[in-house]
Amino acid sequence: MPKIITIGNQKGGVAKTTTCMSLGACLVEKEKKVLLVDLDPQSNLTMSAGIDPDLPEKSVYHLLLEPDSDFSSIIHQTAQPNLDIIPSDMGLALAEKDLYSVEGYENNLKNRLKALHAEYDFILVDCPPSLGILTLNALTAAEMVIIPIQCEYFSAKGVEYFQKIIEMIKERTNPSLTYKLLVTMYDQRNKICQSILGRLEEEFESRLFETIIKIDTKLKECAVAGQPINMYASRTKGAMLYRSLAEEVLGE
Repeated sequence: MPKIITIGNQKGGVAKTTTCMSLGACLVEKEKKVLLVDLDPQSNLTMSAGIDPDLPEKSVYHLLLEPDSDFSSIIHQTAQPNLDIIPSDMGLALAEKDLYSVEGYENNLKNRLKALHAEYDFILVDCPPSLGILTLNALTAAEMVIIPIQCEYFSAKGVEYFQKIIEMIKERTNPSLTYKLLVTMYDQRNKICQSILGRLEEEFESRLFETIIKIDTKLKECAVAGQPINMYASRTKGAMLYRSLAEEVLGE
């Protein structure tokens, strides 16, 4: 079975999509086959893979709501071999309403991904910056949640709320769910960042990845180019740090 990892945080702008794409690409470098799943109607992960969300005839919406859909029409290749993606589109915004009419809707993604267990080593799910039914599906399907967090006051406070959501998911739909925090966009020159990082290290200890993703403009540029960081700028700080994260994930 593949390891299913959800990248989630109810706060936007914390590098969820960057982490999903970059981690997936670096796991491929470790000779793993990886599937990315874009569960965000904004389709940022899809665009980061160089795919126009208006072009694919079928998307993750069809994965969730058309159980007879052929996977070959839903899964697309990215620029990196062995890194595939199920794209999103604006139609996914309707899934919030449509999924409620499906029996056992919280297990929909989990059940659909079962058919792909033999095809991939890792499945990474990029969540929207909200705690609706799509995020519920992603958390129910996952073995682990990676929570990207900036060393800023409101980001740190938001993690407390997301922890409560995870505990609720463990009680109701996924008792084996675990989580770890990933510090992203870290500015080592900023004293406030240094202070909040110290507090995170004290409070979360083993729940915190050792790898800290520092600010690197190349991580933003590669999304515009439609390539993962290890292809766009292989020797940059960002690429090396996400390789380090991949090593940690493989050790989990």
